[in-house]
Amino acid sequence: MAENFHLDSLDKKIINLLNSDARMPFTEVARRCKVSGAAIHQRVAKMEEAGVIAGSALTLNPKGMGYQTCAFIGIQVNLTSTSTHDEVFRKIQKIPEIVECHHISGKYSLLVKLFTRNNEHLKQVIVEQIQSIPEITFTETFISLETGFERGLLI
Repeated sequence: MAENFHLDSLDKKIINLLNSDARMPFTEVARRCKVSGAAIHQRVAKMEEAGVIAGSALTLNPKGMGYQTCAFIGIQVNLTSTSTHDEVFRKIQKIPEIVECHHISGKYSLLVKLFTRNNEHLKQVIVEQIQSIPEITFTETFISLETGFERGLLI
């Protein structure tokens, strides 16, 4: 991201409109901002170039796809003389149920978020995939009972 990129009030309004509905046509964004469509295209392009906007994505509802269990797992890693943190990270990245992986400070080396069909599927992923990685010495699982809220960064 450009260190000195400054978001003005129009940029913030554009971001907030697209944050609320990423599929909103630029012509509608322009109408609501009282500027031309070309101005919106230029602003969005500049924000993408500066790294303020990083693409767009379709958001899937895991429950709607049959994934009823959301869990977070703290993972302790003990590296051997022949393994590296990146190698462990690449092994974890191959597990399709894991949707996020964070390198963290504190008791654990990594914190992962995953979705599974049910608790039995979660157990299977933990035992057969995560804990089978030799460098992983300990895991602690936190099952999410309910999502309180999710939101993007507020502008």
